[in-house]
Amino acid sequence: MNFGLGQDLALPSRSNRRPRAAATAAVAASVAMLTLAACSGGATSGGGGDTNFVTNTGGVQTVAKGERKAINKIAGETLEGEQLDVADLKGKIVVLNVWGSWCAPCRAEASHLVKVANDTEAQGVAFVGINTRDTNKGPAIAFEKNYEVTYPSLYDPAGKLLVNGFPKGSLNPQAIPSTIVLDRDGKIAARALTALDDKKLREMIDPLIAEK
Repeated sequence: MNFGLGQDLALPSRSNRRPRAAATAAVAASVAMLTLAACSGGATSGGGGDTNFVTNTGGVQTVAKGERKAINKIAGETLEGEQLDVADLKGKIVVLNVWGSWCAPCRAEASHLVKVANDTEAQGVAFVGINTRDTNKGPAIAFEKNYEVTYPSLYDPAGKLLVNGFPKGSLNPQAIPSTIVLDRDGKIAARALTALDDKKLREMIDPLIAEK
């Protein structure tokens, strides 16, 4: 049966489709693992045996200054439709908070994040959210309005920034919510895999403010 396709129309071969399919499957598997830990306190710390993480009693992992790793590229469109690259914030202490509008612990910590963001802005601290698993922006934007969030959030519905933005063997987000703090050199200094209050946030941030 002839459907009018010319002989010169090249359809992708099965072998050409395999790398793309494999990459898509890998991202999906990683996001699925993150989903299992979403809004739970059962996640484990990441990295290998050479990471030299120190776990505090409050569930916050930190890394000594000489052992920290820089993030990979974390950039894209914010919920407000603007472009943001975390690398442009180098020189500031950056607080990365992974959240979703559907996540009850994210709602519980939101007001604390806003308070500390406002209190520490003059000290060279920048907050950036990473909104994930919201299939459209509407609920996430409503969340920001409800909690009077003034700092930007990258829109990452499929979790690609979470999977690709953090190097192997580093402190990385393994639950929702997660909070990761970068030092002034853009390196990962601390992580929490649970909802935080303002006291715990300051315990993560204040030592970095004091660093020379």
